[in-house]
Parts: sequence; structure tokens; C-alpha cells
Amino acid sequence: MVIAIIALGTATVGLALRDAGDTALERDAQRLAAILESARAQSRATGVPVGAAFVEGGFRFSGLPPSQAEGRWLDSGTRVLGSSTLVLGPEPIGAPQQVVLAHDQRPDRPLVVATDGLRPFAVGPALAP
Repeated sequence: MVIAIIALGTATVGLALRDAGDTALERDAQRLAAILESARAQSRATGVPVGAAFVEGGFRFSGLPPSQAEGRWLDSGTRVLGSSTLVLGPEPIGAPQQVVLAHDQRPDRPLVVATDGLRPFAVGPALAP
């Protein structure tokens, strides 16, 4: 009986603890999707194209007010795989775009922040090459 209780407790703790790298990456990916969608909405509202470029430690926007032009990742381990630049609007329908993010602790489990050009940016797992 004691062994069963210890096993059950161990299993519960193991399931409750998520990998810190996965959690941080998911948080940064969801935040990036929201920021990109906001920038795209501003571009459509003002008629000014907005560009997004990814730099070491974060991202930069062109075409937005200076207070919104730069952002940093919430976790210092988040990285963009490859070189990505995005053009966000002002057209209501754009080209499909994506950014692949990975975390230093789990580089084998990247996430994609993508849009098909019509729907909002969303987060999903990266497809195998």
C-alpha cells in the first residue's frame, strides 16, 4: 500500500512539472502571435505597411510608432530559427508567412507562428523537414 501511494505521488509530480523550455517557448510564441496580429491591424487601420524583423534577443518593427517598434523575448533562451522578416499589411489579404521559434533548452521541439494570409497568426508545432 505504501509503495502504491509513493508511485502515485511520483507520477502526479512528474506530470505536473512541465519542461521549463517548452513553457517559456509557448509563452513567447503566443505573445508573438498577438503582437504580430496587433501590428497587422494597425497597418490595415493606418494604411502604412509594417515590417517585422527578428534580431538577437527580440524583434523590431518598421512602420510603427517608436514606443512599439522594439520588443524582447520574455525568456532569454528563445531564438528564431533561420532568418525571417514579415510584411504585415496594409492589404486585408496577404501572403502566407511564418516564423519558427526554438528554445535553447529544447532546440529539437520548435514552434511555428504562422498565418495563411487571411486568418490570424497562430501557434503550432513545426513540421519535420
